[in-house]
Amino acid sequence: MTDSVQPNEDQVEAPAQTQEGVAELNINDLNAMKVIIDIASSRGAFKPNEMAVVGQTYNKLTTFLDQVAKQAEAQTPGA
Repeated sequence: MTDSVQPNEDQVEAPAQTQEGVAELNINDLNAMKVIIDIASSRGAFKPNEMAVVGQTYNKLTTFLDQVAKQAEAQTPGA
């Protein structure tokens, strides 16, 4: 016999929402996150055992943003 535990309504957190009621995340936000990671790491905000995960995330973010920039260049007229 297995018991399933379901959270109460008070325990479920609602996602962050803007004034329009829809959560938004855009390329500018991702660029800001990249800058924040860069600044925080240069100031020693991360412990040595956290640096691997921070670095992997930073590299994924950088790769994604580079791909988006290349796609945007390819879609601009005259490119």
